[in-house]
Amino acid sequence: MCGVARNVRFTEWDVAEGITVPYGGLPPYHRFQMTYDFSLAGLDDIPGILALQEMNLPDSGGILSVRLTPDWFKDAILEKSVIVGRCESKVVGYVVGSSLAASAHVPIIQAMLRVFPPAPGCYLYGPICVAETERGKGLASAMFGELRARLSGRPAILFIRADNASSLQAHRKMGMQELGTFTNNGVLYVALTYTS
Repeated sequence: MCGVARNVRFTEWDVAEGITVPYGGLPPYHRFQMTYDFSLAGLDDIPGILALQEMNLPDSGGILSVRLTPDWFKDAILEKSVIVGRCESKVVGYVVGSSLAASAHVPIIQAMLRVFPPAPGCYLYGPICVAETERGKGLASAMFGELRARLSGRPAILFIRADNASSLQAHRKMGMQELGTFTNNGVLYVALTYTS
């Protein structure tokens, strides 16, 4: 388990290497400190990223909308657009902030951009994936903060399945605004945006 029992008061999150993230929504005086390491992903992170992706695809009971290939992740990592969160050196989360061109071939991205044309300089936020054991501990928000700091001043666009209430709630809490809905293959999605 990632963390040490300790009485700690958290007043704000400082997103940097070795960030301390408060344990899942507890009151201001926490009993646990969860320590994660955040960094740009390296090529050696691909197996952990792919394993996490597989656990969260529909075939495994998850709701990730797109299976990305090892080569896609390799290109994204070389472009420095993947942030990973690690617990005890294991990848427990990742978020991607890629160019729209990198995913222009993906049908769901095409469907979203037809309805919601992107602003100049816009990048695609996502996918974001957090291990089931680490959900509710602030990991998604912390990775988002790291990504946002690296892409400061740029607008982003993303989508979430309309039936994924927990993800929609988490992203609203992170300050993202809804643009509206669109469908792809008969599934309803919500498009959101923010500016880094």
